[in-house]
Amino acid sequence: MDERPVTLEPLVNGEDDVTNAHSNHGWQKVTYAKRNRKQQSKNSDSVGNSEKVRANGTLATGDKPNVFRSLEQQAEERRRRVLEAQMVAAAAADDLQVRSKSKHRSDDEDDDSDGEVAAENGQVQEKKVKKPKVKKPKVTVADAASKIDAADLAAFLVDVSASYESKEGIQLMRFADYFGRAFSAVNSSQFPWMKMFRESTVAKIADVPLCHISDVVYKTSVDWINQRTSEALGSFVLWSLDGILSDLASQQAVTKGSKKGLQHASSKSQAAIFVALAMVLRRKPDVLINLLPTLRENSKYQGQDKLSVIVWMVAQACQGDLAVGLYLWAHNILPIVNGKSTCNPQSRDLVLQLVERILSAPKARTILVNGAIRKGERLVPPSAFEILMRATFPASSARIKATERFEAVYPTLKEVALAGPAGSKAMKQASQQTLTFTIKAAGESNFNLELTDSILYSLFLKQLGGNFSFTVDLEKFCCFLQVSQNYPMKQVAFLSGV
Repeated sequence: MDERPVTLEPLVNGEDDVTNAHSNHGWQKVTYAKRNRKQQSKNSDSVGNSEKVRANGTLATGDKPNVFRSLEQQAEERRRRVLEAQMVAAAAADDLQVRSKSKHRSDDEDDDSDGEVAAENGQVQEKKVKKPKVKKPKVTVADAASKIDAADLAAFLVDVSASYESKEGIQLMRFADYFGRAFSAVNSSQFPWMKMFRESTVAKIADVPLCHISDVVYKTSVDWINQRTSEALGSFVLWSLDGILSDLASQQAVTKGSKKGLQHASSKSQAAIFVALAMVLRRKPDVLINLLPTLRENSKYQGQDKLSVIVWMVAQACQGDLAVGLYLWAHNILPIVNGKSTCNPQSRDLVLQLVERILSAPKARTILVNGAIRKGERLVPPSAFEILMRATFPASSARIKATERFEAVYPTLKEVALAGPAGSKAMKQASQQTLTFTIKAAGESNFNLELTDSILYSLFLKQLGGNFSFTVDLEKFCCFLQVSQNYPMKQVAFLSGV
């Protein structure tokens, strides 16, 4: 251990010495000279340096900078980065909220960055925030149809016909696929066909969506369709109808909130199916006549919700052949009026709208009367005529709003129902059936008797001059004679022909 010099401070002589001696009780103060010198040196340096420090933290004499200045600068830099990170995070949060409210996202849009800020080891790291993609413009049916090139379609059909020469079913599927690609950008909001069919008139929906197809594309398509067999076209019509009804069921399930409906495909390409189906029905309307038994007997094609689709299909056939359209109406659509479960104001309105459209066509009466018998079958058979007669002339207490509309179309339809060459086999059979249900109706107390007599008189005039006689139940015929006594001239004329 080093020995440090110790100084004993001497007491001052005199009275003061004596006084101090008494106050210190004989003790002396011990000091260390070396420690005192170091302490005095530090004090003098601190006083000198304090004079050199300026307000901004640097020394006035150009000595080394203040050691705290670098710490202050680092603190300020950290504060600046933290503020910037907070601003970026706030902007990212706002952008995320806007994106979450968007209802229509692109399927191939990548997940946007959340703009989160990660702080690690005192440094702030930022993730890039992607701007939301611009929404794609909506494509309408008209826009998509205008881009179909007839030359490209013709080349496609030639190639398909050669590749699948013996498989017409596949050819027709590929034909539908071509229009499916053409209308792939058209979503269900641009072609809400179910809402359109439910809220629009038959006259308005009859040309939808074929009205958007150019004439040259239409002609190219129907010329190719004309070369396909009726069997292949019939299968294609049923396939198209099944696809439409499947989409109908899907939309109805979604409307009702069923989770099962969400599993079905969307209506994105339904416009293409309607276009292809309309072309087939307009060019080959007889195909639908061949499918009548299937449409009548299979329950999946029946019902109020499907009636608008069937009516639309018949309207397409009317464009190709008016007589075929009336045949389909009388054989498959009109009987709905006679059904207890199927007849309601909506169904009755669709039935009337369709026949009103048929009869409003140019020269409709002449075309229909001249073509009243088609391939041995009547456009309006006696069974359909009876339904029409009862709907047109009910008892006064049973009249409804639709009665006047039936009265308006009745004269022309009656003429078609009774048209045909006198004495022919087809006319004989029709007259016999008409007479039978007319006399039966005459015996009903709530039926229009004047109408009954008028129908029988028309039948007699039709057969006047021909070698023709009726075979009816005598009791029912006597009933007719009794109720027709107010019309003696007609009665005598009728009896003279029996």
